[in-house]
Amino acid sequence: MNLSRFSDYSLRVLMYAALKGDESFMIDEVTDAYGISRHHVAKVIHNLAKLCYLETRQGRGGGIRLACPANEIRLGKLIRETENQPVIVECFSVETNSCPISGHCRLKGLLAEAMEAFYESLNRHTLNDLVEGPLRKRLSRTLLH
Repeated sequence: MNLSRFSDYSLRVLMYAALKGDESFMIDEVTDAYGISRHHVAKVIHNLAKLCYLETRQGRGGGIRLACPANEIRLGKLIRETENQPVIVECFSVETNSCPISGHCRLKGLLAEAMEAFYESLNRHTLNDLVEGPLRKRLSRTLLH
């Protein structure tokens, strides 16, 4: 399984936001911390705000911050919402499926079950789990300099 770059960047932006706590930040801070293009980060932040993970404010005193506590953001739910490629094998897509054994093969069901287990496993963890604990200081030093 391969996560999309969009999901990867979404996780990184939210980790950054969680490390900042209640303090607002700007897009350029994230791009500098991770070395990601501003264009990509802006798209990710826009999407995360639409999904109600981030709150954004424009103007003086504006900025970006978490819209809810980090311990309420389930990783499986987040990944499910940010992944745009749920097709693992051709038969998952009605539009492009040309597999001659589709409908007679158990692979699709087994893979769907495995995908669900993947999301369920991630849902046992929150954004807070990624930034708390013994590595928090190192993460903060690396990203927030």
